[in-house]
Amino acid sequence: MRIGLLTEGGYPYVSGDARLWCDRLVRGLRQHEFDVYALCRTERQEAGGWIPLPPHVGRVRTAPLWTAQDDGVAYGRRARRRFTEAYGELAAALCTAPEPGAPQGAPESAGPEADRFGSALYALAELARDEGGLTRALRSETAVRALEGACRAPGALRAARAADVPDLLEVAAYVERALRPLSLDWYEDDGLGSVDLCHATSGAAAALPGLLAGHFAGVPLLVTEYGVRLRAHYLGTTDETRPVRALLASFQRRLAAEVYRRAACVTPGNAHARRWQERCGADRAKVRTVYPGMEASRFTEVGEAPDRADPYTLVWVGRVEPAKDLVCLLHAFAEIRKAEPRARLRVVGTAADAEGAEYLGQCRALAAQLFPDEAEGVHAVGDNPVSFEEIGDPEVPDLAEAYASGAVVVLSSVVEGFPISLVEAMFCGRATVSTDVGAVVEVIGGTGLVVPPRNPRALAEACLALLRDPARRERLGAAARARALELFTVEQNVAAFHGIYLEIVSHAPVRRVVVDDAGEPLPFGAPAEAHLPGRWTEPRLPGARPRWASAQDPAPTPVRAAMWPHAAVPAAEGAR
Repeated sequence: MRIGLLTEGGYPYVSGDARLWCDRLVRGLRQHEFDVYALCRTERQEAGGWIPLPPHVGRVRTAPLWTAQDDGVAYGRRARRRFTEAYGELAAALCTAPEPGAPQGAPESAGPEADRFGSALYALAELARDEGGLTRALRSETAVRALEGACRAPGALRAARAADVPDLLEVAAYVERALRPLSLDWYEDDGLGSVDLCHATSGAAAALPGLLAGHFAGVPLLVTEYGVRLRAHYLGTTDETRPVRALLASFQRRLAAEVYRRAACVTPGNAHARRWQERCGADRAKVRTVYPGMEASRFTEVGEAPDRADPYTLVWVGRVEPAKDLVCLLHAFAEIRKAEPRARLRVVGTAADAEGAEYLGQCRALAAQLFPDEAEGVHAVGDNPVSFEEIGDPEVPDLAEAYASGAVVVLSSVVEGFPISLVEAMFCGRATVSTDVGAVVEVIGGTGLVVPPRNPRALAEACLALLRDPARRERLGAAARARALELFTVEQNVAAFHGIYLEIVSHAPVRRVVVDDAGEPLPFGAPAEAHLPGRWTEPRLPGARPRWASAQDPAPTPVRAAMWPHAAVPAAEGAR
């Protein structure tokens, strides 16, 4: 079958989210043909180019979310009226507060506002298709005035009523960026209209093309989320005002609810994400948890070799940022050090951004304060109980060696989605101590110790319990590796999606009918072998052709679409 893979800020670019996961999925499902439709987030990402793509990727079409030139589309009177009505309905759905009698736990997809948002979204998409784009209209004063009217209307959100002009301009600009996929030319019969299934790798902007492919061409949609965008919005710290934050959250809730409602299947990466999706309106009958697939072979040598690590060394591995709560870990280690003077802590990781670099500096300063004698060099060189290292250092040449350097791996986060570092530690056969956040308990499954977050004493006691009991560490490490090999490998991930693809397509209605010269349908005119190269791709009878193709159409050629405005270049040029 042909899969339309919809990505945002990741595959096939060299950098970005879910790049490795998508590449492993595509390479693992060579029996299918993939067309990639990628939304690019930044100019830097676009300049970085693509990773090498396998031959069964038929085409790649890309469009930037970071910029959009004025499309130059000037609406006539009727089109302006259509836009005003549709955008006004969209704004009203965003600003309307829940009804007083609505049950507390009602999903976001329930109620008239969900239908109102969806209807307005598809009305805007139809307008963009008919008129050639929405960019100028979404940036117009008409859009801002419609948003202002919705904020001032009776029954509007309390926070929305306080929105001033700068707030309205900020929200209107956000909505314009979020709705840029509506203006793309991806939804015709030579684009997403020709695929058998759309697979969106997130429930936000990447899912919008899938919604429109379903609306215009009846293509079923599969949505995979390893991190729920609405959750990230709530947890994020920004300088947005309260009205802006409330309106953006409302937009993301409404969009997520529409995506979940229209999707044929939703695949969260863990039960934690699943609960968020169900609260936003996902039907439990359509939700299938599919754990991320990770490459286990890189950790095989460490996982199967005898444990030669220092039995009193704790290891933390990850990206340094405030959510990882290394401050709590350092305070816990101070307690550990009092009870066990031989204990050591190795912090292996780098800062992802300026905030992370500042936080790393604070942690270094705190370590020097908590262990002043060691920091001042009273002990011998290399005897410092706390070390801050990076992958690639002489003692930590690779990721597997980082986990192998300690007897216990620690995770101290206060916020966590799917804890990748824990899974890597499990592949290495290491016992773990973690905080009870995100999907940690689901991942560990009884093969490690779990303590409350922001509790240095509990973290210290759990670490000491494992440091003092080598036999228990060995049992937990072996159980952890067995669990990881069963649930979190690339192979199980690929097999799960292969089965889901077949199930969705088997329930989807037939959208392509082969007809003869008289226009009569030909049963079995497009056999299952039609997707295989060779002689059987020709029509079954002379003169027979698909109804959706023109008789003058040349043979299909894979293309890579350039950035806005989507000029195509031959695939033979290879990946950039």
